[in-house]
Amino acid sequence: MEGAGLLHDMAALQPNERAQLGYKRAAKALIALPVPVQQLIEAGSLRDVRYIGPSSARILTELVQTGSSTIVEAAVAAAGQATKIAGLRRTRSNFLSEMAMQEALARRHRRLVVSKGAFRGDFQMHSTWSDGAESIETMAEACARLGHTCMGLTDHSYGLPVARGMSMAYVAEQHREIDRINERLAGRFRIFKGIEANILADGSLDLTLDERRVFEFIVASPHSSLRQEHDQTMRMLGAVRQPGVAILGHPRGRMYNSRTGIVADWPRVFADAAERGVAVEIDGNWHRQDIDFSLALQAREAGCLFALDSDAHSIGELRFTDYSLAHARLAGVPASRVINCWSDRKLEQWMRRHG
Repeated sequence: MEGAGLLHDMAALQPNERAQLGYKRAAKALIALPVPVQQLIEAGSLRDVRYIGPSSARILTELVQTGSSTIVEAAVAAAGQATKIAGLRRTRSNFLSEMAMQEALARRHRRLVVSKGAFRGDFQMHSTWSDGAESIETMAEACARLGHTCMGLTDHSYGLPVARGMSMAYVAEQHREIDRINERLAGRFRIFKGIEANILADGSLDLTLDERRVFEFIVASPHSSLRQEHDQTMRMLGAVRQPGVAILGHPRGRMYNSRTGIVADWPRVFADAAERGVAVEIDGNWHRQDIDFSLALQAREAGCLFALDSDAHSIGELRFTDYSLAHARLAGVPASRVINCWSDRKLEQWMRRHG
């Protein structure tokens, strides 16, 4: 990830989007590599990777050979952009590349640590009922092909119109469709009726108490004030304490190379979540990876439950649960505390406690 970060540094120094594109493409290609870049350099095949051009190759070769890049540092100094680049670098902490994710999944652990084989279903995803690209049935069939036996559908609530949040009348229609699909798939696959509610600035939700009761579970997620530097501990505590909330979704609201997300006393938030049985999400969307393994370790030590979810908006994004699993394994999270590994009966009992 260090090499990709250097390429993103160079992209940020370019005068226009066209000039930035080459470095951004090279960084993306590097992140997706299934083998170490050093191996490609030693084999003389780094330039064979699509989008890695001569300038990017020089930077990566220098990094591998010396552990840093004078090319990039000189460019930063010449542009007078040290403060800007330092800020961007803070947004890239503890993200996993494709190779690092695969290594985490393959690493040997003691028996109780969560593994891919124990994973039954994904509890944050979106369909065409809000801002997703696929129908509910298509998402369910894709999950079943991955070996899952259940899923939680969590289209956006009406308080987030930018994501085509659903009105409550639309929710009622969606639930009728879910009932029809569940009847057809009975005994083979189960769709749980969820919603991704928006956490407001004061820690309340964009759903009334009565509106929350129509769902089997609620994921409460922050979607605003994600670049603020002030402490938002009380906002996140307020969300955890809201009636009906079962999962605290992508808690920091961070985004790779864009924002570090919410500042809060996370051990305090995790302690409250653990006391109330609210699961803390590890959102596997590659650009989020939120929370990461370092915070997941703190949440584990606080006694938290976890939800390892893809936040998928299309079939291709369902694989992001692998990143969630990788962070959980690096943090030593036991399968017993991961809701995605629970039986339907145990899930129902847990959801009812939050209903």
